Amino acid sequence: MFVPFLFELRKRKVKVGLQEAMALARALGMNLHDASLDGFYHVARALCVHREADLDAFDEAFLSCFRGVEAKSLDLVKELEEWLSDPRARKELSPEELAMLQHLDLEELRRLFEERLREQKERHDGGNRWIGTGGTSPFGAHGAHPTGVRVGPKGGGRSAMAVADARVYRPYRSDLVLDIRQIEVALRKLRAFHREGADLELDLDATIDETAKNAGELEVVLRPPRRPNVRVLLLMDVGGSMDPYAQLVSQLFSAAKRASNFRELKTYYFHNCVYGRVYETESFAEPVRLRDLLLHCTREWKLVMVGDAAMHPAELLGGGDWYASRDELGGEAMHGIRWMQLLADHFDKSVWLNPDPPNYWRGGTAEMLGGVFQMFPLTLEGLGDAMAHLSKGTPRRK
Repeated sequence: MFVPFLFELRKRKVKVGLQEAMALARALGMNLHDASLDGFYHVARALCVHREADLDAFDEAFLSCFRGVEAKSLDLVKELEEWLSDPRARKELSPEELAMLQHLDLEELRRLFEERLREQKERHDGGNRWIGTGGTSPFGAHGAHPTGVRVGPKGGGRSAMAVADARVYRPYRSDLVLDIRQIEVALRKLRAFHREGADLELDLDATIDETAKNAGELEVVLRPPRRPNVRVLLLMDVGGSMDPYAQLVSQLFSAAKRASNFRELKTYYFHNCVYGRVYETESFAEPVRLRDLLLHCTREWKLVMVGDAAMHPAELLGGGDWYASRDELGGEAMHGIRWMQLLADHFDKSVWLNPDPPNYWRGGTAEMLGGVFQMFPLTLEGLGDAMAHLSKGTPRRK
């Protein structure tokens, strides 16, 4: 879409060619423009303008190509938000009617969703084909399809196989200072020490033993001090059904950041399930390949997963999430449950903290993940039990 813009730059004597076009394409592919028109302006100017004299010509070309685009985009977003905020009421289907609906796999959903996006020109409600609300179409919000793609606000049924949105999730805060003292106390149950360093301290027991062996003549024994050796990898589910627990997880995040008994802490985000990569930010703009992360985090690290483990079964048993790319994972694509098993097998000790009450864990994906990770409720008591398990508990059988 930016090729006409490059021709407009050449028309105004700005020297751009194949090299600039390829560099700009790579920058957009890496989301360096942050999916915004302002971001595209700054990235394109940095890559295409090689001398100060061309700055004015670049601005003129940019205005010529993109004037009014942002305003039109905002109008479209407003129209969509008004539509999705006033959905048609969902028709309640009987079990027999639900069973008659066509079940689709994720690849087929992607293909059909892109096809509908190209064809659809207006709002639809209550139908069985278009992207809309309140119907039996696989695409939309507040509908009743058992293997659909949610578009827009939370539907409430937790039956969507994927969510088509911009991944704009609320980050978990790490600066909360109120109401986290008890969480910090619970985290202190996770302790591991080893002796290292040049500074020495008195080994009282060894000094007494050696003095006794030396016929009462004082024999002082020194040793390196004990230092914390707890390294924690914290992976947090963000967005969707985790939104109601954002405050609770933020308190846990804040306490973990302040924990003095952790020698090293690494934190990453995922959504629902880990599919070969995790993310440094809640916007999912900085992916980290899971296998690269595991090269740094050895078996002695403690893995703490945080999430409600609630998703469509196809996300665990299917080929990956809506955004999964086989190329980005080096040609490697596995079912979600296998990625989770890979995590659990890598670490000697791991736990899953679930903010949902334990009676929600029976059946479905929570029960499946409970068979992979030792699961604890995200309460003060559950957190204390989880930390005790990481400190003293035996590893789960692989």
